[in-house]
Formats: sequence, structure tokens, C-alpha cells
Amino acid sequence: MDKNLVQANERVDELYANDIKIIQSPEVFSFSLDAVLLAHFAKPYTKANGRIVDLCAGNGAVGLFLTAKTKAQINLVEIQPRLADMAQRSVKLNHLDEQVTVYNIDLKQTNDYLAKDSVDTVTCNPPYFADLPTSKKNPNQHLMLARHEITTTLKEVVAMTSGLLKMGGRFYLVHRPDRFLEIMDVLRAERLAPKRVQFVYPKAGREANMVLIEAIKDGKDGGLRFCEPLTVYDQEGNYQPLIKEILYGKG
Repeated sequence: MDKNLVQANERVDELYANDIKIIQSPEVFSFSLDAVLLAHFAKPYTKANGRIVDLCAGNGAVGLFLTAKTKAQINLVEIQPRLADMAQRSVKLNHLDEQVTVYNIDLKQTNDYLAKDSVDTVTCNPPYFADLPTSKKNPNQHLMLARHEITTTLKEVVAMTSGLLKMGGRFYLVHRPDRFLEIMDVLRAERLAPKRVQFVYPKAGREANMVLIEAIKDGKDGGLRFCEPLTVYDQEGNYQPLIKEILYGKG
């Protein structure tokens, strides 16, 4: 490992299932299980002539995890300079410079760098919480921007996604179940037909705390499928076998 890539108060975490290393820091927003599950749920375009975009990329986790599934070019869009810098260093750490490009830009600027109707797959792990006057916000600016819709909104993310995607291109989103109906409405308003949904539960007997969604640009109406639910932990607090496999690989 090149120690020059890892700065003070940073660590390197690894997704052992595909041998990807991610530079993280307790001072900023770190990837967690939602990023891992989004990359697992996604079925990206696989050929080298394809283009994938990960919006709200953070420290690059989702895009880097997708490299195990595809030879396509992957473009990461992240507004926070520190997170974009960490993503860029993680790209170098994994020797993926020729496949993965990081853009430290506002999501609204994406079309200045990536043409409309040119992308095969878009993924996004966006801020989950609406920016309401009553919202409790973390005093850490990095965490606040990652969790709350301050620099972008669900509607902006979906509109940008629709503009980027080719006809028939696929969008993969992870979000909160309490915004499910809103997400469905926004997707359909932007020519994205929801096709596959999977709810994620922390434990049996608990409410879902994540939802994974696949939508197709200009897809036909109907045909929405609800996948078997994912449960993360057993009653003793250990990872369920499938989650363990997603994180650490088979065996």
C-alpha cells in the first residue's frame, strides 16, 4: 500500500468480497452498508465501451465497488472537495485510474462534463433527509451535506439522471422507505419507469430502513417486481449469511 495516499486521521477500509480498498476518515461521511448493498443490487452495463455515472459519490465507494462488475468507464460526481479528494486517492490506491474518473463538481454542473443521453447506468446514494426548518442537522458540515438535501434534492438527482441516461439506460437508487411513494412519483415524472424494488430490514420483526430501486429510462409501464426482502442481522446481532457473503465473499 502507498502510505503517501493516506493522510493524517484517515484509515483504509476494505470490501473483502471484491478486494476494494476505500480511504475513510471519522471527520467526514464514511460509506456504510447502504453503499455496499446499492453496488450489489445494481446491474450495470458491463462492456468497456459503456459509461456509468455515480452521483453524490462521497468518497467513491459505490463506483469503486462497481468495478468488480463492469469494464465500463465509471465517473464519480461529488461536490465536497475533501470527499472527492479521498475518492481520487482511493482510485489510485486500487490502481483504477484508467477506469474511474472523479469530478469534484456540483451535481448541477454534471452536463458540463458528461453529455446528455450518453450514459448507460446511473447509481446514487443521495442525501436522505429533506432540508426542512425543523430538521435536526449535524454540526459537522461534511455530515450535514451528505445527509440533508442542502446542495441537491431528490427531484434534482432524478432529473439529472434522466437527462444523462440513454433510452433504456438503468438507474439504481438507495433511499429511505418513508419516501418510497414520493420516489415513485418523481421517477415516473422524469421518464424513469420503476422496475425492481428490494426492501432492507435491520432484523426480523423490525421495519425496513432502506429501499433499493431500479428504474429504466423510457421503460414500459407495468412490470414492477418486488424482490425478496433482505434482513441484515439475526437476533444475536450477527450478519445474516447473504449479507456476510456480500461483505466478505463466499467461504
